[in-house]
Parts: sequence; structure tokens; C-alpha cells
Amino acid sequence: MAKEHGRGGRPRSEQARAAVLHAVDDLLLEVGYAGVTMKGIAERARVSRQTVYRWWSTTAEILVEASAEDAAEELAVQPSEDPVEDLATYLEALARFLARSPAGAAYRALIGEAQHDSEVAALLEATDILGDSARVVVERALEPGPGSLPIDQATALLVGPTFFWILSGRDPDQLVARERAEAFMHEVHAGEIAGTA
Repeated sequence: MAKEHGRGGRPRSEQARAAVLHAVDDLLLEVGYAGVTMKGIAERARVSRQTVYRWWSTTAEILVEASAEDAAEELAVQPSEDPVEDLATYLEALARFLARSPAGAAYRALIGEAQHDSEVAALLEATDILGDSARVVVERALEPGPGSLPIDQATALLVGPTFFWILSGRDPDQLVARERAEAFMHEVHAGEIAGTA
């Protein structure tokens, strides 16, 4: 059985860890953020509460880890010869993740909680769930050079419109990923030209 070290340096069972991460996703969908407890997670995962507390201090920590792990998989884009197509593929995956994925539901719940809980806000700041995946695609699409937009700003420019659209309750099916990808490339190049002027 694969093992890795938890916070206390003790080896942890990968099977138990995976069970906890799946349990937190399931519970979030069933009972909502406020109803998810460490006890409930332990019972659903069929592990002891001591096991859960050995690796995580709060339900938010578990949700962040579960969401980040799933996002890395769900938002990964295989590179093609067309950077605009890669951006469009990423934006389609992003809309799906935010609107329909259990991991996306966890992320949306965490964003809401972060508005009034500084510890959750700090967790999200430390683990850039969307930024990490977007950065890979943006770096492949853009060539760094004089006047180029800093990568974090470019990433925010790519993710921002879809993020706002979904989190404000709009219909994700109305988003056209290819159009958004083309607009992103136009905005970035316009910014680069303005920056060098």
C-alpha cells in the first residue's frame, strides 16, 4: 500500500487519504459546506477521526486539497499546434469544472467561505487552484518579451470572465470558449503593444 507523510511526519495510507478526499466531495454535495464535519468525513471515508485530524486541521483544508487535486486532473490540457485552441479547450474545461464538477462545487464553497473566514482565505491564497492550471496553458500560448503582460495578470485575464460568469449564476452553456480565447489573445497583444509604445 502506498504511503506518504502527513503533517506530523507519520506515513499516511494513500488509500485512506483518497477515501477522505472522495468523502468530502460527496458530503459537500449532499449537505452543503456548513454541514460537512470532520466526524462526518471520517464516517463516510471509514477511517477514524484521529486519522483525519492527524493529516488535516479543518474541513476547509481537506476541501482545498481535494479540489486542487481534482482541478489538476480536470483542467489539464494536452498541447496542440494551435495555442488559441489550447486556450479554448482550457476554458471549456474551466466552465465544466466550475459549473458541474464536485471539485468545482467544493471550490465555489471555499470561495464563498473565504469572504468572511480569514483562515479559508489564507488557504486559497496559498493554493492557487485555478491559477496553477491556467498558468501552464498561458505560458505555452504567450511568448515572454519586452512589454509582455506578467504571467499572473495574463492568467487572471484568461480565467476572470469565465469565473465571474459562473459564480454570478449565469448559464455556462452560453459561454463560447473559442471566442473567449481569441478575445484573450487580442487583449494580451493589445496590452503588449500599449506597454511598448
